[in-house]
Amino acid sequence: MSAPPTGRCTPAGQLADHLAAAERLHELLPELNAVGDRLIDVYRTGGRLYTFGNGGSAADAQHLAGEFIGRYLRERRPLPAVSLVTDPSVTSCIGNDYSYDEVFARQVEALVTAGDMVVGFTTSGRSANVVRGLAEARKAGAVTVLFVGGEHDGMPAAQYADHTLTAPATATARIQEMHLTLLHLLSEQVDAWAADGHPVSEPAPDDVRQENAA
Repeated sequence: MSAPPTGRCTPAGQLADHLAAAERLHELLPELNAVGDRLIDVYRTGGRLYTFGNGGSAADAQHLAGEFIGRYLRERRPLPAVSLVTDPSVTSCIGNDYSYDEVFARQVEALVTAGDMVVGFTTSGRSANVVRGLAEARKAGAVTVLFVGGEHDGMPAAQYADHTLTAPATATARIQEMHLTLLHLLSEQVDAWAADGHPVSEPAPDDVRQENAA
C-alpha cells in the first residue's frame, strides 16, 4: 500500500480532509434524525441513555452524556444519561477480575433495561469491549447506536447496532472530529424537544456561563 500524499499530513492538508468529510455529513442526516427520534422516545417513556468508548471515543461518550445531563443551548429539564467510562473503581474492578473486554458489557448487564438507549463509540468498529457492550445492550432489549468510521460493513460492532452513524473518513482524528459534530447535532434535536419551545438566547446560555466563570 502506498503512503498518503505528503500534503495530507500538513495542517492545510488535514484541514482540507476535515472539510471534505464534514461536507459529506449531509448524507448522514436521515439516520441521525432517526436516532434523535428514537432517543426522544426513550426519554418520553422514562428510559435512560448510556454511552461508552475508549480513549478519544471515551471523551466523546462523556461529552454526549454531559450535553443531556446539563444542557446544550436551551434551559430545560436535565435528561438522564450515564457514561460507563467514568468510574475507575468499576472499570478497573471489571478489568482485573474478568477482562478489559468485559468492562462495558458487565455494566450494561447491571444497569440497562429495555426502553433504554446505548451508544457505543469506536473509530474502527472493532474495539472488543464496545462490541460486547453493544451485544449485551441488544440482549437487554435496548436501542443500540454505533458511532464509527470508514466502511462499517463487516465490522463486528455494526451487527449489534440498530442505528449506525459512519463518519465519512478513515483517519482516526477526522473520524473523531465528525463524531463530535454528529453528537452536537443530535444534542440539538433532543435539546429542542426537551426545551418545549424555549428559545435559544443570543448569546447562547452556555457562552454566558463560560464568560462569567472566566
